[in-house]
Amino acid sequence: MTASSAVLEQAALSVAAYRRIKRWLTLTPCIPSRLSFNNDTELVFKADNFQKTGSFKFRGAMSKLTSLSTDVPAITASSGNHGLALATAAQITGHDLTVVLPETVAREKLSRIKALGVETILHSNDSGLAELYAQKLAKEQGKIYCSPYNDPQVIAGQGTIALEMLEQLPRLDVVYVSIGGGGLISGIGAVLKAFSPSTRLVGVSAVNSAALATSIRAGYNVEVTHTNTLADGCAGGVDEGSITLALGSEVIDELIDCTEDQIADGIRHMAWGEKMLVEGSAGLAQAAWQVDAHNRTGKVSAVVLCGANFDRDRIAPVIGSVT
Repeated sequence: MTASSAVLEQAALSVAAYRRIKRWLTLTPCIPSRLSFNNDTELVFKADNFQKTGSFKFRGAMSKLTSLSTDVPAITASSGNHGLALATAAQITGHDLTVVLPETVAREKLSRIKALGVETILHSNDSGLAELYAQKLAKEQGKIYCSPYNDPQVIAGQGTIALEMLEQLPRLDVVYVSIGGGGLISGIGAVLKAFSPSTRLVGVSAVNSAALATSIRAGYNVEVTHTNTLADGCAGGVDEGSITLALGSEVIDELIDCTEDQIADGIRHMAWGEKMLVEGSAGLAQAAWQVDAHNRTGKVSAVVLCGANFDRDRIAPVIGSVT
């Protein structure tokens, strides 16, 4: 199936963004799994847990801010990683920035954002409501709102992950990507459909907060009930009319929803099997690979490790005691 013009245009934005921001990025490795497989099955990890700020979000943040004039101040909302990434990017670009976060944000993420000297505002206990509040402030105060996902330039930055993977891996059959608002999977998917259309893209949602996956299945924006999830970076709603709904619907080949027990298993595997501590959203992508045994057999699969900014108090009980 030929990619639509919208997908091809989004992929072109990723190519342009990569040229623009490459010098500030860490070229994160594709690390082979420590596991042994039969039947030509392979598993690699695109380790963006080693990206600057500990998350893929730095890519989208740099792409967005380098596309903007520094004359107008910016504001964003975030469950943590996007805010930390934009705050770090703003130090490079010189933008004035305000970050709105939900009151449930991981304490470590909050302290790191504050340490970068940007204005921080805590609002509500839901990342979706924090986004609405930030959008309201943007209109009232004449600031540029930088969406964590509903923005072509942010999506373009996230798509640079796929550009790197296609250079790093001679074969790539399946990619597992966790889903929040959909910026990461839309960017990766657009690049894959443009340059490697045979690669199967699997989107992975937490059952406890699956707004975009539910909307893609329905074909329109759906309000869902959100409860706490270990994959806190993927929690929250999706903007009405978000471009990630249309992009995600086209580029995602399959959706998998994972329970909290499955996410915990993914986190534990990464800790004890692969010797890497990752945040719950990365454990979510790994969890899908673990439950997708039928489709991964005989394939070269990549799990995108989207970040490592976990809250110690929350992850320690999951993986066992930490000294």
